[in-house]
Amino acid sequence: MAPLAPAKMKNSPKQQVSTRYRSDLDSKLSRTFRRSGSTVSRPRHKVEAAASHIVGQQPKSDDETPFHGLSSDEDSSDEDEHENESPEIPGIDIAKLPPVAKDDAEVKRRLEWARKNPNQERGVLYLARIPHGFYEDEMKAYFSQFGDVTRLRLSRNKKTGRSKHYAFIEFDSASVAQIASETMDNYLLMGHILQCKVIPKNEVHPKLWVGSNRKWRDVPHDRIHRVKHNRARAEDQQQRIERRLVKKQLARQAKIDAAGIEYAIGLAGYADTS
Repeated sequence: MAPLAPAKMKNSPKQQVSTRYRSDLDSKLSRTFRRSGSTVSRPRHKVEAAASHIVGQQPKSDDETPFHGLSSDEDSSDEDEHENESPEIPGIDIAKLPPVAKDDAEVKRRLEWARKNPNQERGVLYLARIPHGFYEDEMKAYFSQFGDVTRLRLSRNKKTGRSKHYAFIEFDSASVAQIASETMDNYLLMGHILQCKVIPKNEVHPKLWVGSNRKWRDVPHDRIHRVKHNRARAEDQQQRIERRLVKKQLARQAKIDAAGIEYAIGLAGYADTS
């Protein structure tokens, strides 16, 4: 009896696409090299990378590595969760930052024109990718070089008080806000590329300025919980608490008796501390 021939395995759809793409790419590369008269061999790593892209496997490249000190577009409103555990970074010295409105002649000229031709409508800016240390006081002092800042609100975490890296700034003039937006958009500040956009008047939320122009105060959650727990109860509240406690104790005693254990918990209650 003749030996059985080994069975041939069929390629999967992904392998077929990969093989077909490699053959097509090989023919194109060979034609390109023949035209140019080059004898360079086929760059196999490029072919494999392109084929892996076809079958749904994206190769990792050095371009995907983020630059140190620069924020990416995928940063969320609650970023730096580990930073929330550390104390807040102190504010930066505004005097060390370059005054953009004074150094740039074009910006200075436009601001002078805006002051001579005041606009009755106010302008609102959305500022994102704000670095730590650039808080309410520092932000108002820095943006006052463009014009009068009427309201400012930095979004903070309600529990920790840490900055969420975006804020809203209102100028007394819409033209000044437009100049500030065009000047500070994509401006590099402390390793962060700021995003500064003008919010149209019809898109400003009515509750946008709730809590604006106020300094953050740390909420003493431990003291609030302690005071709430140790507060004096009324007589009916005290009786309700005791009834609930006795009910739990009786249920626990019933489980012990059902298990055949001879043990008496006894009724528990509040000690008279008066």
